[in-house]
Amino acid sequence: MRKIVILNSKGGCGKTTLATNLASYFAGQGLATALLDHDPQGSSMRWLSLRPENKAPIYGIAAYERQRSDVTRSWQMRVPSDTRRMIIDAPAGVSGIQLYEYVRTADTIVIPVLPSPIDIHAVSRFVQDLLLTGKARAFDVRLAVVANRVKPNTLVFQALERFLRSLKYPFIAQLRDTQNYVRAAEQGVGIHDLEGNRVAKDRDQWRPLIEWIESIEEPQPQVRPLAPVRRVAPS
Repeated sequence: MRKIVILNSKGGCGKTTLATNLASYFAGQGLATALLDHDPQGSSMRWLSLRPENKAPIYGIAAYERQRSDVTRSWQMRVPSDTRRMIIDAPAGVSGIQLYEYVRTADTIVIPVLPSPIDIHAVSRFVQDLLLTGKARAFDVRLAVVANRVKPNTLVFQALERFLRSLKYPFIAQLRDTQNYVRAAEQGVGIHDLEGNRVAKDRDQWRPLIEWIESIEEPQPQVRPLAPVRRVAPS
């Protein structure tokens, strides 16, 4: 199972958009997919509640809910044993030990950022926290940044692009600002579930991110060698 965490300490940067669209893409590819919503706003779970029955199923967990008194937290957070992709929609304001725990359990972290001076400053500090507090390098977690709600050819986007390309981590993709994502969210689907030429460009913009996520090799099960057979000579 591959764990993909959508993470940024700043709210309103589009974490749920990335989480729900990745979940719908992987599910549509026939991979058993789980979506864990840690954000108290519950946006990912609301999206999942709207998902049509004829679309590929996604297993959802409202991880923001308080632990029930009759079950353990690990039992509450369990996913089906055949899950291949786990998408984690993290809350805003993650720091300290909570940030460390998200990094420790992740295979891949995707950081969405908006083209605004405030968001550029915030993500700069957040990347430092990932390295110092989260110990991202120590856990060998793959990090990438995605520019979200982009309006190309604007000065603020050009400033964001220069900043992201200066980072030591991949600037993987840029997603344009379009109502197609609003339409998809209202229907409980992802951009890859929509058909027609109007979303062709949006689907293409996801390709670099998906290819980067999938470029990591699947872990292979370890097979223990059989113990040598001891042959006993007849007496």
